[in-house]
Amino acid sequence: MLNVATGTKWVLGNWKMNGRLASNQALLAALLTDAQVNVAHVGLAVPTVYMAQVAQTLSGQPMAWGGQAVSRFAADGAYTGEVSAAMLADLGASFTLVGHSERRQYFAESDEVLSAQIRHAREAGLLPVVCVGEGLAAREAGEHEAVVAAQIDGVIAALQGSERVVVAYEPVWAIGTGLTASLGQIVAMHEKIRACLLEKLASSCTILVLYGGSVKADNAAEILSLQEVDGVLVGGASLVAEQFKNVCYGAAK
Repeated sequence: MLNVATGTKWVLGNWKMNGRLASNQALLAALLTDAQVNVAHVGLAVPTVYMAQVAQTLSGQPMAWGGQAVSRFAADGAYTGEVSAAMLADLGASFTLVGHSERRQYFAESDEVLSAQIRHAREAGLLPVVCVGEGLAAREAGEHEAVVAAQIDGVIAALQGSERVVVAYEPVWAIGTGLTASLGQIVAMHEKIRACLLEKLASSCTILVLYGGSVKADNAAEILSLQEVDGVLVGGASLVAEQFKNVCYGAAK
């Protein structure tokens, strides 16, 4: 289970649609032998087909794992190709991503669908990590805060009653492009996200805001040093052991 101790900076790796049995095992072996990486505030979002492998390898280890998405359907049934939150929980997952920009873009996941995913994840005991972020056009038009606020508003009802809420801010224009938001842009958006959540959630709710957008070994420490950043969501760098380790070292400082 992911650690939410005060001051702990989270590192979540998103493998996306990558991996093979042999390369996965080599990567996990390299990570598990490092005491600064195999810790409870580090987690991996892995492809469904490799969940059993990851679950077995990480069994009894501090490092957490989770899904990249879950079905909008809760009950078992005739939903070919779908994977329910209950199935992830049954394998030992502790979290799942919800609303990653690639899911919104390629699979047209709406607020209604994402809200259902959040509800079912919570019912199954999984922590939903809700992804939000604006495209380049919205950023250039000065509409980035409005876009992200609308994304939060679209799912806020499904988050009500949560003891903890985790939102990952991923500026779409900085995902896989090599571009990274400036530190000032990150701080401003994280402050906006936190304010939106504080306004709408119970005061007892723990709120964590992560940053994702071309997070790499050479910029992670600087991003993680920001008070407004509670952790990072890492894409491509999570597939290379040394790069992911260096991101985790930044979280440990």
